[in-house]
Amino acid sequence: MARFYGAALGLSVAHSTDDFVLLGQEGSAGLGFNRLTDYRRPTWPDPSQEKQAHIELGVDDLDAAQAWLLALGAAEPTVQPEPDRWRVLLDPAGHPFCITTLV
Repeated sequence: MARFYGAALGLSVAHSTDDFVLLGQEGSAGLGFNRLTDYRRPTWPDPSQEKQAHIELGVDDLDAAQAWLLALGAAEPTVQPEPDRWRVLLDPAGHPFCITTLV
């Protein structure tokens, strides 16, 4: 996940151990990832296995951003509530996230 979000957001690894990776720059806010031994993929939109986070990314062009993120390893779920306003994608670990031009 850190590789995917690092590439998607242009962030480098600021700190890492076997069980944790922090993306960002030293002295600023970052995005951290913990390894979970009993991880279960979210089943969005089915609520039986809840999502663990919600990330929404502002983009200039929905189609171009979606194509780029799919090339990085994201997947496109079949459910798209408002595809003209935002797109839901799944990161490589199955977490849903959105891209939008509304931010």
